[in-house]
Amino acid sequence: QVQLVESGGGLVQAGGSLRLSCAASGSIFSINQMGWYRQAPGKQRELVAFITSDGRTNYADSAKGRFTISRDNAKKMVLLQMNSLKPEDTAVYYCSLRTGRGFENVYWGQGTQVTVSS
Repeated sequence: QVQLVESGGGLVQAGGSLRLSCAASGSIFSINQMGWYRQAPGKQRELVAFITSDGRTNYADSAKGRFTISRDNAKKMVLLQMNSLKPEDTAVYYCSLRTGRGFENVYWGQGTQVTVSS
């Protein structure tokens, strides 16, 4: 049974920084993709960034230049460093893990709230 547990959310002023962490547990195939999604009230869940097990990254346009995703394979953790935060970054942030030949198996964390005040 795969479990993902996020931490690091909170309230920050615009221009500030937060670091989100996600720890995975359970049986996880070594080739996978870990990432962060977010969902603001009344909006669909959207990709923020993901990183593959060999370190390739992909960012949403809104995250480029401000957010950095990284991972520690030994600890089964993925981190999201968020700088220059804006009020529009306010959302529940979800950690995700994708496994399988086409990364079709998706696991989600419970989510952590990030609120950016203006």
